[in-house]
Amino acid sequence: MKRMVLSILVENTAGVLSRVAGLFSRRGYNIDSLTVGETQDPSISRMTVLAHGDDQILDQIRKQLLKLEDVIEIKELAPGESVTRELILVKVNATEQNRQDIISVANIFRAKIVDVAMESLMIELTGNQDKINAFIKLLEPYTIKELVRTGITGLSRGSGDISDFDD
Repeated sequence: MKRMVLSILVENTAGVLSRVAGLFSRRGYNIDSLTVGETQDPSISRMTVLAHGDDQILDQIRKQLLKLEDVIEIKELAPGESVTRELILVKVNATEQNRQDIISVANIFRAKIVDVAMESLMIELTGNQDKINAFIKLLEPYTIKELVRTGITGLSRGSGDISDFDD
C-alpha cells in the first residue's frame, strides 16, 4: 500500500469538513491524518489529508474529492517535493531519578519542555513522522501518561503560492 498526502483547498463554509470526511467513510476509505485551517484568505481553508491504499484507491480518492462542490483544488504533497510536519504534546512520568534522562532525550530531538510538575513533564515536539515516532519510542520506558498528535500538515517546496495551486 502506498501513502498519499493531499493538500486540499476548500471553501471555508459550514459543513465542508463533514462532506470531505463523509466521502471517505461512504466509500470505506480511512483517513490516517487530517488537519484543517484557514489560509491567508479567510474564505479558503487548507485541509491536509493522509491516506493509504493501492494506486486505484488513491486515484479514486482524488477523483471523488474533486467532485465535491466545496473543493477548489487538490495537490499531492510528494516526498522530496514538499515539507510536511506534525506537532505532538506528550506527558511523561518523571521522577527525581529519571527527570534528567527525559530532558536529555528531549534535548537530542530539540523538543521543548512546556510544563513541569512534581511527577511529570510535558514535552512539545515538531517534526516529520519518522522523527516523532522515534521520539515516542525513546520515551516509552519512562511511561507516557498522555499523548496527542496534530496530524500532518505541509506545503510544496519552492516559490509557488496559492495562485499557482494546481497539479
